[in-house]
Amino acid sequence: MTPSTKAGASRGGGAGVLRVRRSGPLRGTCRMPGDKSISHRALLFAALADGPVEIEGLGSGEDNVSTARALRALGISVVMDAGEARARVEGGQGFDALQAAAGPIDCGNSGTTIRLLAGLLAGRPFETVLEGDASLTRRPMTRLADPLRRMGASLDGRVDPARPLDLFPPLRLAGGDLRGLRAALPVASAQIKSAVCLAGLQARGRTMITEPGLSRDHTERMLRFLGAPIAAEPDRGLVTIDPDGWSGRLRAAPVRVPGDLSSAAFILVAALVVPGSDVTVEGVGLNPTRAGVLDALRAMGGTLDVTVTGDVAGEPVGRLRARAGGQPLRGVRIDGTLALRAIDEIPALAVAAAAAEGPTTFADLGELRIKESDRIAALCRELGRAGAAVNELPSGMVVMGRQAASAALRGGSVTPDHDHRIAMAGAVMGLIAEAGEETLLPAADIATSFPAFAETLRSLGATID
Repeated sequence: MTPSTKAGASRGGGAGVLRVRRSGPLRGTCRMPGDKSISHRALLFAALADGPVEIEGLGSGEDNVSTARALRALGISVVMDAGEARARVEGGQGFDALQAAAGPIDCGNSGTTIRLLAGLLAGRPFETVLEGDASLTRRPMTRLADPLRRMGASLDGRVDPARPLDLFPPLRLAGGDLRGLRAALPVASAQIKSAVCLAGLQARGRTMITEPGLSRDHTERMLRFLGAPIAAEPDRGLVTIDPDGWSGRLRAAPVRVPGDLSSAAFILVAALVVPGSDVTVEGVGLNPTRAGVLDALRAMGGTLDVTVTGDVAGEPVGRLRARAGGQPLRGVRIDGTLALRAIDEIPALAVAAAAAEGPTTFADLGELRIKESDRIAALCRELGRAGAAVNELPSGMVVMGRQAASAALRGGSVTPDHDHRIAMAGAVMGLIAEAGEETLLPAADIATSFPAFAETLRSLGATID
């Protein structure tokens, strides 16, 4: 059975409360919504093409809707069909298609939207205000502002007296006559790297970007697929943009977005921790720069089969099958490059750790403090509420794992701080909670990335109302 990815299609996909109860075996085949990160890029890059672009498999979560809404405010025609997961973007003039917005642009809850838009608009000859919801306005933007300012853009924002060295949205950006830059990013960040890439395409001279680790490379892959003058040397952590002689317009080619691995992570973990489960997820993106969650789950002893079936727009795609084995998962250490490659999937892995035997140590995850919520604090709070033993660390945590084969988590109310991944982690914990207990969580928070989450789990046999 393949659930629809239409926003609101699930009985729990909109407003209200989801009620999750202990589940019997999860079994069947499903598909994920379009990859959220790739969907953002597909929309933004299509606006820079030399003609109309058809996008299939597009994510219909609220973050991707924020990007489409922002492009419309900049004069780009974007027609989305959420029910069919499609969009048509009418660019035609490259960067010149972008026009000054009539007012501030609302980026909603999406950090990817605000950061990539800043790079997109850094070379445009007008001023733009980028704002967002209460969560987004708490996310620091200093690491974004520094390289864009050095390239020639003017970027200012809100200053919090409690954190005077940081810059926060709303951001006021005035595009400038950009010049190429050698940018050494202090922290590996796909969003900052992508913003500098987009600015570099508008600059005079070469831009070279290095980062201390290899962050996800969706931007580099899709820009190359669409004909941009960009080269990557992953072994050196180097990306080079050399726009001299380039037309300034990307190629108008159809784009297909693979299924979202970050969403699939919660389904995979559920299948690994609910006894007797056997679940297959089709058409998932398997980009190696973000497949750390698969390596981590296999290191924990998870029965996980990965089959690459093809390549779309430069991205490998395939099939994932997860089965609950006869033995429980085991605790491991997740840090360094593995942690970077699994940064968005840590909430799912934290649930796996709570169901494992022995401690799991999560380290080198300071970036989680400034996501949609402070994910380290939120995970420690929610795991503790459910009865898991967990120790919070400055840039990670230690989840002690279950103490006995029969141990189960408690039900109760999840407070995800409007963070979709914390909400989904709470739902998966509910599937292995004590019999007779309910786990309650706000459904609306999940719609940010996976509107059909509850419907998908129900199709596999979970009890969710």
